[in-house]
Amino acid sequence: MSGVVRAVWAEPRVPAPPARPWWDVAVVAALLPTAFIEGIVRDDVVWPLYSIGWAMVCVVAVLWRARYPLGMLLIVFAAQTLAGLGPAAAGLDDGTLYVTAVVLLFPYSLARWDSGRHVTVGVVVLLAFHLGREMLNRSPVTEVLAGTGFLLFPVVLGAAVRFGVSARQREAEQVRMRERERLARELHDTVAHHVSGILVQAQAGQAVAGADPQRALGVLGVIEKEAARVLTEMRALVGVLRDGTDAERSPIHGVADLSTLVADAADGLRVELALSGDVENVGAAVDAAVYRVVQESVTNTRRHAHGATRLTVGVRAGGDVVHIDVVDDGAGGRGQHRSSVRGGTGHGIPGMRERVELLGGQLEAGPGPDGGWAVAATIPRVVTSR
Repeated sequence: MSGVVRAVWAEPRVPAPPARPWWDVAVVAALLPTAFIEGIVRDDVVWPLYSIGWAMVCVVAVLWRARYPLGMLLIVFAAQTLAGLGPAAAGLDDGTLYVTAVVLLFPYSLARWDSGRHVTVGVVVLLAFHLGREMLNRSPVTEVLAGTGFLLFPVVLGAAVRFGVSARQREAEQVRMRERERLARELHDTVAHHVSGILVQAQAGQAVAGADPQRALGVLGVIEKEAARVLTEMRALVGVLRDGTDAERSPIHGVADLSTLVADAADGLRVELALSGDVENVGAAVDAAVYRVVQESVTNTRRHAHGATRLTVGVRAGGDVVHIDVVDDGAGGRGQHRSSVRGGTGHGIPGMRERVELLGGQLEAGPGPDGGWAVAATIPRVVTSR
């Protein structure tokens, strides 16, 4: 239990909360005239201007509830309490307006955006306001308990939303890290392959240098070309992150392997593969990314495109970019959001999009114009450092 309390106390404030959402402005614009009308119309409000003034304080504070959750909570609950205690101290009926129910937004805002310390302080102050007021009014115990639960519900709701959003952000970050790690491992394999070639050529050059200097110069040209290619790949992916684990030794798949990929997926599904342009003359990172996008798209079709009979895969190199289009005729595009799919080796659509964007491209996935599901991506043929 003490561990939970310490964790809550140490919870940091949510970074960059919304400064002033449009819906808060709309709430204030609607409730300000409502407070004025209620204070004038209700017969049981003995001090109309007094009650309207405090109600307007509660309403206007909504504009700062996300930026200053604890401060606004203290202000509005003090205002609501004074609105009721003022007439009560004079022996009159409670003058609190119904519109002050807007104060329930503030416990939610406190738990949704503020730090754990402020949440703890705010809840304590909130209960102190509530219990003190109910004791002065000599309310029954059942009403006190019901009111306590009513006030704490927004706190629980705000905390649930907060941790739900945090969980989704952590999941998205894990997807990004996995894709960066995969790219780093592929970079390792690419560099290892070319460096091995450079080593062989260097050994050959040494062997022939004495007997055939001209041939040795040719070997040096090959070494220069291979070294330049490796350097380009390394510069292009220098920002890729990895977790320090040993690189995998499995071969890197690319455009040349697409025919095998679609053939393996053709069990009961008519798959059409169309390659056009110089699709094989691209950087290693782009080559691998094209394969991954098609692989994930095919995997999603096999798993989630109910009733799919046809899958079209098109890869076209035109100008400075490579275009990828994968379209199926299944029912998954109607009513099923495959953007949330996780599976396959690339962690679903978020993984595909992360990989493509890391290389400077764009990816879109959604229902196709003629039904089914469509994935469309464009990737620069040559990746430059970013």
